[in-house]
Amino acid sequence: MDLGDNLGHLTYSTLVHPGDTWEEMRASLGTYLPAVKARVSPDRPFGVSLRLSAASAATLTADAGARRELAAFLAAEDLYLYTVNAFPYGSFKGGPVKEQVYEPDWRSNERLNYTLQVADLLAELAPDGVNPSIQTPPLGFKPNVTGPDVVAAYTDRVLRVVAHLVALETRTGRTVTLAIEPEPYCFLETTEETVAYFTEHLYSGTGATTLATLAGLPLSEAHAALRRHVGIVFDICHQALEYEDVSASLGALRDAGIPVLKLQEAAAIHVPEVTDEAVAALEPYTDTIYLTQTLELRDGILTRYLHLEDAIAALRADPGPREWRVHIHVPVFLDDLGAFRSTRAAIADALAVHAATPVSRHLEIETYTWDVLPDHLKTGDIVEYVCREIEWVRDTLLPRS
Repeated sequence: MDLGDNLGHLTYSTLVHPGDTWEEMRASLGTYLPAVKARVSPDRPFGVSLRLSAASAATLTADAGARRELAAFLAAEDLYLYTVNAFPYGSFKGGPVKEQVYEPDWRSNERLNYTLQVADLLAELAPDGVNPSIQTPPLGFKPNVTGPDVVAAYTDRVLRVVAHLVALETRTGRTVTLAIEPEPYCFLETTEETVAYFTEHLYSGTGATTLATLAGLPLSEAHAALRRHVGIVFDICHQALEYEDVSASLGALRDAGIPVLKLQEAAAIHVPEVTDEAVAALEPYTDTIYLTQTLELRDGILTRYLHLEDAIAALRADPGPREWRVHIHVPVFLDDLGAFRSTRAAIADALAVHAATPVSRHLEIETYTWDVLPDHLKTGDIVEYVCREIEWVRDTLLPRS
């Protein structure tokens, strides 16, 4: 929904629903979206963040009838599409995902072609007056970045997408954007790394020259096109996990001229003091299908673990006081989680920045872990849970604006 006062569009990610194939995703849209809209936006159009796997994107690309049917559904239900989650290429529900969620990475033509299909679909399906965004991974899993040739391959594929977006804009008048999402244990992880990559690679003179050649633009227009078409998803959860001051991080992106194309409201687990009680409460999460990157602060030193179980093993091998932040998305409307807390305070900080000077037109809540959360953290059914999250973000943001 459009919040007004230049605060942008707010919705939730349909990544929370079954949707590995278009048949599953279409069923989820019909089951859940009208019910959510009826509660949180009964009298106004409600925005949609659509999860599209590569298989779903291929289905819609090949089937004009399916696209027409989707457009008719959106219109009939007073819904509009403004962003697509094209981060998970394949399956995301029902089986182990872990670091495979980043594959194929941005070295591959598979990732390139999938993203191009999503761009074309958004140009056709998004309404006038909306510059739709594509959410994509942080280029690759950090252990796979073995040298500058990997980074060069990432950049080459991204620039090819931008050239396609330039041509798409010329042909359709629709400005589609690519939003790269930093995440712990990935090539783009911290805000500092993100600024360095954009300034040294994508937004560099070399990057602009390459785009000018690919898109047939003068160099002056290539510089502007890069900033118009490619930026980042600022996932508040991810940057809070990195122990960043999110207000300062948003300021660093602003100063570097890197657009936040999507401001994502999500909360992680925060354990201010790692106790036996906290570990006992956390251990069930070690069996999740998702990654549980854990950042530990001990004696002023930050240590990163790919899995929560790695952090627990290190604790048992070398006991002592420490603090953890764990990449497990928990409901944004909760802060006190019993044995531990959440990073919800970082969301409040980011929303305060946004209320004062809006940083993005696209806001989205992404708590996709409903299927793996313990029962005591679930509130009613999935519609109730999603609506409470939307209402909390809306009611936190609007009084500040």
